[in-house]
This record gives sequence, structure tokens and C-alpha cells, in this order.
Amino acid sequence: MDEQKETLQRIVSTLANKNDEIHNFIDMLNHTIKNVQVNSSNVISELDEEFDGLYSILDEMKGSMANTIQQEEARKIQALQDQLSQCSDALESSEELLELAAQSLDIKDPVKFLQAARQIKDRVTMASAFRISLKPKVSDSMTHLMVDFALERRMLEAVKFLPVPKPPEIDLAACVVADNCITVSWKMPEEDSRIDHFVLEYRKTNFDGLPRVKDEQRWELIDYIKATEYTLSGLKFDTKYINIRVQACNKAVAGEYSDPVTLETKAFVFSLDSTSSHLNLKVEDTYVEWDPTGGKGQEKIKGKENKSRLHFTLEFSASSLQAAQGDRSGAPSPKRTSIIARSSARGNRDHFTGESYTVLGDTAIESGQHYWEVRAQKDCKSYSVGVTYRNMGKFDQLGKTNSSWCIHINNWLQTTLSAKHNNKTKTLDIPVPDRIGVYCDFDGGQLAFYNGNSKQLLHTFRTKFTQPLLPGFMIWCGGLTVSTGLQVPSVLKMLQKSENGLSVSTSSLNNIA
Repeated sequence: MDEQKETLQRIVSTLANKNDEIHNFIDMLNHTIKNVQVNSSNVISELDEEFDGLYSILDEMKGSMANTIQQEEARKIQALQDQLSQCSDALESSEELLELAAQSLDIKDPVKFLQAARQIKDRVTMASAFRISLKPKVSDSMTHLMVDFALERRMLEAVKFLPVPKPPEIDLAACVVADNCITVSWKMPEEDSRIDHFVLEYRKTNFDGLPRVKDEQRWELIDYIKATEYTLSGLKFDTKYINIRVQACNKAVAGEYSDPVTLETKAFVFSLDSTSSHLNLKVEDTYVEWDPTGGKGQEKIKGKENKSRLHFTLEFSASSLQAAQGDRSGAPSPKRTSIIARSSARGNRDHFTGESYTVLGDTAIESGQHYWEVRAQKDCKSYSVGVTYRNMGKFDQLGKTNSSWCIHINNWLQTTLSAKHNNKTKTLDIPVPDRIGVYCDFDGGQLAFYNGNSKQLLHTFRTKFTQPLLPGFMIWCGGLTVSTGLQVPSVLKMLQKSENGLSVSTSSLNNIA
């Protein structure tokens, strides 16, 4: 019976997953239909704009060319009219001479005749009729201003939709994820000289499959990329994966996006655990601040809560006993199981108290290499940064137990920096940075602290970690901001390999007074 139920549960789980995939695909199809409608409307609007622009250019060209023809007409007519005026003047002068010559022929006196004949001869010699050209200066042809749009007409008839750039292909093997940066490389499936630029979009996700329409963050866009490679820098890896896609664009149109790729973004992400922090600490996600009034008035409330919890426990124990007596099969009741699960999820840690102004991270380190950074406010008087096992007592302080390691900064009378473990202290003659990087190699048994800006090594503990580690912080007066979602910087990995006598082992601290 139990085996059949387990089999049925697996079938139901598989079916539920498949239904979820189908729902996601339906959402994607509906989203695509809406995009098709919107994009079609946009393309029609752009088509109208292009043709309107073409009409405008043709009208402008027609007006300009008609104006040229009219100017040529006016020039020719003016030239012919000038020539016509000259001919009229010459004709009038010639007719006047003809009339004078006819009158001279009637002169009887030889002397006067010879004189008149000589005058007529001189005037005829100088007459304009013999100096003007009887050929038109311009022709009546206007064929030099004729147009032939046969070629342009064929070009217009051959106009088609622009060739859309093909989707680029992301070279997954060439993509690099390091130092909270992602270098993406891609190529075109075939050479296309008309490509003007590329657009890259990325989106954080916790799903390693195809991008989803719902329950996802929006795409972030990087535009006008000229090369076929781009590096996204300064990212916070607060999700498990990141989706990336690229599209190619020519001068007028963008092509389809490439098939999206999903890259894993490994990083250590945690928040500060306010459920166990000291009551004098104000904790918000990754920020902790000293609050001298934080514990006042809360102890009474806590006492009432403890009384209520004790009363509830007694009632629960009685009901559990009755349930156990009534159920001979020994199986716990559903009510009891849910209460136990919630209690286990909350944990049983008490708030730190006394002078242990401590707050821990809510995520344990059980293997691998991890890195996070801490920045203190300028007015912070005293604080510690390190790691601890889960067994740290509510009165314990970081570095004063054999299960915690830290560096401590004291800004009270003078600024000092020291390394602490097992109640042993080593003063470090190094300037205190405004940002401290913490590197933890659980498997390699190494805990190192760095200047977060220059990556200068401050101190290294070497030991064998036997239990899961929690990031730990102590603060008195001021505030601390923790930066998580950071990858181990490549420069630190190189420094770890070449580290020399600057590191101090845990065993050597045992000899420090």
C-alpha cells in the first residue's frame, strides 16, 4: 500500500510539473500573440511613415525640377526677345536708309548726288543690319530637361521588406563568469556587412530551464554594442542563474533574439538572522546597527512569551499523550507533525545577551569557497567580523571561543586591528580598511581577511573545520553593512596560491599571550 502511494505520488508530481510547464508555455504563447499584434501595428505605422517620407521627397523633387524647367524657359525667351529687339532696330534703320537712297536717286545735281551717295554708303557700311546674326541664339528644344524614371521605377517595383538580421549565436563555451562579471561572446550564423550594432538583454532567475513569462524579473537591456563580445560587470549574484539573449540590428530594423542561454551564477548569499541577534542590535536584511535602547521593555515581553510558550507546551504534551494512547499504530497525527516541523524550522537558539552584541548569518557554510564583504560606519567604535560554529553560546563572543575566528577593530581610544581565536589575540600592524573582505575555504581549512579595496591580505587562519560555519558579526556603537552575492575574486585565488609567511596558523595563536 505504501509503495503504491509513493508511486502514485511520483506520478502526481510528474503530472503537476508537466502541467506547470504547459501553463508556462500557454502564457508564453499568449504573450507572443499580444506581441505579434503590437509589433504588426508598429510595423504598419513605420510603413506609412516611410511611404509618406518617399511621397514628400518625390513632391519636393518634382517642384525643384519644374522650377528648373521654368527658369530655363524664361532664360531662352529672354535671349530670343533680346535678339528680336535687335533685329527690329536694325530693320527700322535699314528701311530708313532705303527711303533715303530712293530720294537720292531723284537728285539732278551731280555734286549733290555724289555727296548724298557717299553719305548713304557710309551709313550702310555702319548699319546694324549687317552686324547682327540671323541665327537664333537659343533653340526651342527642351529635351535636355526631360526625365526618365524607368530605372527608378524598376527599383521601386523591386522594393521589398528589409532583410532582417538573423539571430546571433551565443558561444556558450566562450562565456566566462568570474569576479561578479559575465563576459558574453556571440557570432552571426553568416557574414552580414549591414549589421550596425547588437542589443544584449539579461535577466536574473532561479530556474535553469527556458525563460518564463510569469514570476520572473524584467529583462535589463544593453544597447548599441558594436563588438561581438560584452562584459557585464558589478553584478550581485543573488539568484542561482542568469538568462542572456542577443539580437542584431541594421540601420533600420532589429532581428530576432538569439536562443537564450542560462549561466550559473554561484555565490554565497545570506541575510542577518534577527531571530537570535542581541536585543541591542537593530537588524535589517544585510545591515546591523547598535541600538542602546533595543533591549529595554523587551525582556518583560519575552518573559510573557516564555510563559505562553510553556503553557502551550504543557497543553501540547497532554494532547500528544492522548493521541499516542488513542493511536496504537504509533504514527504521529498530522497536527503534531506540522507543529514539530515549524519548531525545527525556527530553531532553538536564544538571543545573544550580556556583552555578546552578536548577530549571525542565516545560511551555513558546509563546503566550498565563499566570499563576502563588510563596511563599517565611520563612527563605529568597536566591531568584529568572522565565522563561528553553530554551538556558540548566547554569552559567547567572537574569537573568545575555540569554535570562532574573527578580526576585531577597536576605534575607542586609538584604532587597533587584531586577530582573535580561542581567547587569544594577535595585534596586526596594518591600517584598518573601510571595507573588509572575508574569504572562507571550508574544505581547505582557510579563513582569510582582506582589504576589500586593494585586496591586501590582513590575516589568515588555517585549521580544519569540522562543523558548518556561520558568518558572525559583533558591533558596539555604529553600524555594519554586509555585501553578499559576491564571487571569490580571481586575484584572491591567485594570492592564496602564492601566500607566504604573512599567514598565521591557528596553532601559532595558541602561543600568543
